[in-house]
Amino acid sequence: MAGVGVETIRFYERKGLLPKPARSLSGYRLYDQNALKTISFIKRAKELGLSLNEVKELLFLPKEGSCQRVLQKVKRKIEDLEKRIKDLRRIKESLENLANSCQKNRTEKPCPILSALEDHET
Repeated sequence: MAGVGVETIRFYERKGLLPKPARSLSGYRLYDQNALKTISFIKRAKELGLSLNEVKELLFLPKEGSCQRVLQKVKRKIEDLEKRIKDLRRIKESLENLANSCQKNRTEKPCPILSALEDHET
């Protein structure tokens, strides 16, 4: 019903995102509507790029009076995403430059891409 596997639900339980459910007499876990709502919340938050730690923080904020705290967290996430986008663009540009050097020198040995990776200092 939640659209996630059993192992995912158990993982959420271990991480403290979901409370331990009641069990049937035969030992099966019994989940209520609140668990389903929580799993849906987690899925939507993850789709927005939030980590499970960030999701956990949001899950346990009071519904009333927490808008400013949530806004601060979202703004920090946006800043983090902007930095990651900038880093990914730089990486993409580097890879494009390496690919272009390889296409220009197809017969050159050794491969310019491999040479660049070996020569690059960390």
